[in-house]
Amino acid sequence: MNTDSSAFDFGPSFSTTSSAAGAEVIVVCEHAANWIPPGLADLGLEVSARNSHIAWDPGALGVARKLAELLQGPLVEGRISRLVYDLNRPPESPTAIPAASEIFDVPGNQNLSDAARAQRVQAVYEPFCAALADEIHRGKDALRLMVTVHSFTPIYKGESRAVELGLLHGRDDRFAEAMMARQPETLPWNVRLNEPYSAADGVAHTLDLHGCDNGLLNVMLEIRNDLIATAEQQADWAEQLAPWIRSTLKEAFA
Repeated sequence: MNTDSSAFDFGPSFSTTSSAAGAEVIVVCEHAANWIPPGLADLGLEVSARNSHIAWDPGALGVARKLAELLQGPLVEGRISRLVYDLNRPPESPTAIPAASEIFDVPGNQNLSDAARAQRVQAVYEPFCAALADEIHRGKDALRLMVTVHSFTPIYKGESRAVELGLLHGRDDRFAEAMMARQPETLPWNVRLNEPYSAADGVAHTLDLHGCDNGLLNVMLEIRNDLIATAEQQADWAEQLAPWIRSTLKEAFA
């Protein structure tokens, strides 16, 4: 398979929705889209694989957009499939351009040259990082918290997952722990800390690089994707998450 990236344009790797001055929270959705640039020949994958959770985080973008609206903060979203480049991984990570994901081989990512890998870093990862850094710099006088929004599959490698919402952290556990301690009794969700993933799984790159390194509190929300399959469900989750996040910020970090 010829996936010589010098022969085509990857297209924009991000989209930003800015907010008015004074926003305290920035929302990020790294795996918002499953788009694969045409020049990569679908990475050799069938349409079922390209539409599945291995290629993106279904439902996450709808939650992220509504959450940013309710929290009146900026949103930065990834616009290219994580199979092309996983924006929540550093370039040196083997999983940044995965040769396989779950039960699927990814032919278009196998045996890539150093030059082909470097081109994906330059075309996808670096512009996204620059855009996120710009939004953080723009709001540096008021921003206090970064929230990243992800989703996960209810069944992974044949195993069912009971957790419905995971609150994840990297180097800084303060906001995740504070949210856990303040979960509203009215929310019926099965909420767990650092499930179904944790920093040990390599999922804290954005939190640490753009959150911790900029002095921002930070937390990753992992929502089971069968619970946010529709626009109505996505809006409902955001409408319940927003006041929980807002009250945690106000009560625990006044």
